[in-house]
Amino acid sequence: MADVHGIDRELLQEMVYDALVWSSLHGLVVGDKSVKRSGEVPGVGLSHSPIALLPGLFPGTHWNQACELSSIFNELVDRVSMDGKFLQESLSRTKKGDAFTSRLLDIHSKMLQIDKKEEIRLGLHRSDYMLDDKTKLLLQVELNTISCSFPGLSCLVSELHRALLGEYGKVLGLDYRNVPENYAANQFADVLAKAWIEYNDPSAVILFVVQAEERNMYDQHWLSVNLRKRHNVKTLRKTLAEIDREGVLRSDGKLIVDGQAIAVVYFRAGYTPRDYPSESEWRARLLMEQSSAVKCPSISYHLVGTKKIQQELARPNVLERFLDSEDDIAKIRKCFAGLWSLDDQDIVKKAIETPELFVMKPQREGGGNNIYGDDVREALLRLQKEGSEEDGAYILMQRIFPSVSPTIFVRDGICHKDHAVSELGIFGAYLRNKDKVIVNEQSGYLMRTKVSSSNEGGVAAGFAVLDSIYLT
Repeated sequence: MADVHGIDRELLQEMVYDALVWSSLHGLVVGDKSVKRSGEVPGVGLSHSPIALLPGLFPGTHWNQACELSSIFNELVDRVSMDGKFLQESLSRTKKGDAFTSRLLDIHSKMLQIDKKEEIRLGLHRSDYMLDDKTKLLLQVELNTISCSFPGLSCLVSELHRALLGEYGKVLGLDYRNVPENYAANQFADVLAKAWIEYNDPSAVILFVVQAEERNMYDQHWLSVNLRKRHNVKTLRKTLAEIDREGVLRSDGKLIVDGQAIAVVYFRAGYTPRDYPSESEWRARLLMEQSSAVKCPSISYHLVGTKKIQQELARPNVLERFLDSEDDIAKIRKCFAGLWSLDDQDIVKKAIETPELFVMKPQREGGGNNIYGDDVREALLRLQKEGSEEDGAYILMQRIFPSVSPTIFVRDGICHKDHAVSELGIFGAYLRNKDKVIVNEQSGYLMRTKVSSSNEGGVAAGFAVLDSIYLT
């Protein structure tokens, strides 16, 4: 493909127009921030999702590598989640410096005390990668175990790009068949339905735990619609505050919310301190955790996704504690970037001297939380000066520098050309009942692309656009 920035102006306008029409007709939409009720009432204040007009180039070998890693990471999350002592000990310093993680650990500790068994374990994960330009290595940015967004909309972007290339591919010298098909919305719904079947109560429903204002609600509604259409399974949407008001734990362990039995709790909220403005939200989280409902994720799966655990797993001989296959361990280790705790004085010194080579990460999800550049130096010097426990809340990570490519961004109906970097997220689904693994598979992908001068990469947080990949 020639430089996409060189596409003829008339052709470009035609393609953008077609992309906007396609997005509107197919539900590739989000709530418009400028419309007050757009995050509360479906159908009010819709806008097309921010997108890249054409798919980003991605090497087939690295795509295959990322897909192959998915089932290994799924298994790893499950095994680490079963080691409560490892989670509590690894996060003990984080607990002192991070009030949010501390509350999560308290719930986890209560579950350990009552010896709560999660016999049916469900994980819908996303492992995010960048392709390092210098080494040409696929490096993991993070592993998400709670509220992995965009299984619904990411499929539509792949479909949109295939449709555009079907129409304009000859002129552009691109073949739509090189854009991998993406069935994340169907696959996530199928696994949620399988967990519902394992729970074995036909009258029960699947509870979506959501934020009070959610402009990304259509991504979630795709899963609800698929559950109803493909499996005849009903869903219920509630905030943590509503669950606290309407939720009851029966003596047999069953969770009842708004009069309905809950088979599966699927979190699309609860990953940030902002979701817990009062004690009622924490009560709701504990109530769900104590119940027999299948949690996606359970508190232990949630904790496995913290940055601190990611860093602990990268330490020598830690993977060997959880995985048996030397081959699998080698594959995972190959994708680890440099990860360090702030206990490592040599690395802290190096990060103060060359902050541009590091990212400082707190235990937060949702985009917009990481520290970059000179701010890394300032934050480290401040923590050293204060000598508080707060340094336990952070890890240091090697900064990945992916290759930069010309991209056409489409946001708010307007296209603009810029240079961009991309992050590939591979969705994974894992379901087991006691010793039986029912599902362990890669289940679609998410490509996010951002202007190369931007540090953060969250689409919902406003930093990036949705994209798909073109295999080379």
